[in-house]
Amino acid sequence: MLRTRELTRRFGGLVAVDHVDFELGADELCSLIGPNGAGKTTFFDLLTGALAPSEGAVELQTADGWRSVTDAEPAATARMGVHRSYQITNVFPTSTVLENVRVAVQAAADSGWHAHRNVHTFDEHYEDAYGILERVDLLEEAHTTAENLSHGAARQLEVGIALAGDPDVLLLDEPNAGVSSESVDRIVDLVEDVARDHAVLLVEHNMDIVMNVSDRVVVLDRGSVIADGPPETVRHDEDVRKAYLGGYEREEEGVA
Repeated sequence: MLRTRELTRRFGGLVAVDHVDFELGADELCSLIGPNGAGKTTFFDLLTGALAPSEGAVELQTADGWRSVTDAEPAATARMGVHRSYQITNVFPTSTVLENVRVAVQAAADSGWHAHRNVHTFDEHYEDAYGILERVDLLEEAHTTAENLSHGAARQLEVGIALAGDPDVLLLDEPNAGVSSESVDRIVDLVEDVARDHAVLLVEHNMDIVMNVSDRVVVLDRGSVIADGPPETVRHDEDVRKAYLGGYEREEEGVA
């Protein structure tokens, strides 16, 4: 669905992403983990066209085979089916929840802007927006101004915006960041739901969530992939446990 070949990004003498070979399959939920500075956000930026690589390629699988999106701008990458949510909530705060999603749906449909066209004639966009809000459990908040949402609901809105246009690939950058404990389960359920019919690459620091929801876990260390496999395999990798998981063990194993 989405893959990289020898993907590399340098900032002067710093190698932020170092010759990464990676492939995300259809309907796969893959978590990308590693400490701060490991290169996760830079990797996301390279996948979406926000940054150009120093070397290597990014490719998207289409009906006609693999297509290079290495040099594509973010808007072009999004039109080809790769959408992203951000670590910092990125919505129009003074617009309603519905309008935030409607604008995203319209942009994904590439309808463009017509100064003399009444926005309320976009019936198909509103219909799609309401459908997305139902999926992300925000239908009752449709006419709430985004700035008045709880942080957890704002995260749900971010995922809803990313779903506009029904992308093939979703890149979710710490959707639980700053979310209250009572909202985490709702976000996790949402991530698992969208992974049923989308390829999802998830950056997440909560190891309980990573180990419970992921089909696969990829670990970055200083821009390089040091582990890639099923959660149980990665969890038992001694180097990963010591460096990134802090000796993580599930509670049911009785380890404090």
